Amino acid sequence: MGIEKLIPRASDLAVFLRLLARSATGQPITTYSSHFHGPREGCELHIVLVDNGRSQIVGSDDFRRSLNCIRCGACMNTCPVYRRSGGHSYHATVPGPIGSILSPAQNAAKHATLPFACSLCGSCSDVCPVKIDLHHELLVWRHEIAKRGLLPWSKRLSMVAASIVLRNTWLYELGGKVARWLVPRLPRFVLYNRFNAWGKQRELPEFPQQSFRELYRQRHGK
Repeated sequence: MGIEKLIPRASDLAVFLRLLARSATGQPITTYSSHFHGPREGCELHIVLVDNGRSQIVGSDDFRRSLNCIRCGACMNTCPVYRRSGGHSYHATVPGPIGSILSPAQNAAKHATLPFACSLCGSCSDVCPVKIDLHHELLVWRHEIAKRGLLPWSKRLSMVAASIVLRNTWLYELGGKVARWLVPRLPRFVLYNRFNAWGKQRELPEFPQQSFRELYRQRHGK
């Protein structure tokens, strides 16, 4: 187990178990915890405490709080990116918002793209039972990855383009209209080819006829 799984006293265990289950699935108590009270007679019990970069995280003011994670999965349940993409798309043992913080801490070069798989909506931070500032830490990781020169040019260009579009309402609305009309009419090979790694495992959702803004104006006027 990781060194952050140690708790001060045995009496604290009940609090963590109830917090874990209620935050994960809404159950009153977890059904998958094992209790070991020592080795059987004539045997030995070995517990391996794994560091795996955790000491480095403890020494970081920016990411120390991520080690408070109890692995309940509440951040994954609420994350719009994780719910759409699924866990396997993260290519890491721990996916979702918390995995996008812990994995780069272990190997920033390998997992440099994970902090960018986030809309920064802050929903993960809101539901976290141990109050980890997840979306703030993801934003810090973006800065750190760029500072280390680990951000590929394709990601830099896409972020610049997204910044321009999202800062201009008219451009955002125009882009949505063009995408809703154009994408369903494109030949399949244009969307799903060897340059689109995501398209090898998943399909785009059906595009709506109208945007949310158009529906709102239609139903409520200006």
